Amino acid sequence: MMTNSLRIDFCGEKYTAAPGADFVIGREGDLEIDDNPYLHRRFLLLTEERGLWWVANVGTLLSATITDGSGGVQAWLPPGGRIPIVFPTVQVLFSAGSTTYDFTIENDEEYFSTTNIHSGASGTTTIGVVPLTSSQRLLVLALSEHVLRQDSPGRGEIPSSAEAAERLGWPLTTFNRKLDNVCEKLDKVGVQGLRGGRGKLATNRRARLVEYAVASRLVSREDLVLLDRNAAAGASAGSEEDGE
Repeated sequence: MMTNSLRIDFCGEKYTAAPGADFVIGREGDLEIDDNPYLHRRFLLLTEERGLWWVANVGTLLSATITDGSGGVQAWLPPGGRIPIVFPTVQVLFSAGSTTYDFTIENDEEYFSTTNIHSGASGTTTIGVVPLTSSQRLLVLALSEHVLRQDSPGRGEIPSSAEAAERLGWPLTTFNRKLDNVCEKLDKVGVQGLRGGRGKLATNRRARLVEYAVASRLVSREDLVLLDRNAAAGASAGSEEDGE
């Protein structure tokens, strides 16, 4: 069976992964993402086996978020994991240090469509509607702003909690409390990577929250106007009816 090549788009640059040869993505490789020291030299590997393309995480520390083109199906790919590329468009997001990267993969073969998927294997989340309060949405937007403002898939910096709190005009204690609430809400519906083990929070939860929110279309570029309105109104971190 003849397999089609994959087309990869990163920062406006186009790359091709051809059958019969591995395609390496990382600090070095066929797609050199960045010289970010937090990024593995070899992080993701695109391989073709018996007519099917796979994406594998060959790193040791970083994870990646893989989603179909609509954001309707999402998988969290940990080190050592791999999943098949079964949608015509796939978006890949991952974070290294304070930077979140994303690129798209186009595949002429379509094995599944989003409407066919109702539940996934372990590690795969079928996205449902996650209701956010107005201040929770503002928090997610403040963290995701630089990623959402990109004109093409590439890289965006994730602000620190202090920077995001300042963007919103909130005290840092209020921001951290609302961040706790958002992460807890998403953790309860099965979003992985927002909490650590027993008695400890995930150290990279802001990065994981941005990956999830952007990949699942929980927030979009069109929502950024809310940040500007908030700034213009001299927003306060006032209380909400749900006691978040």
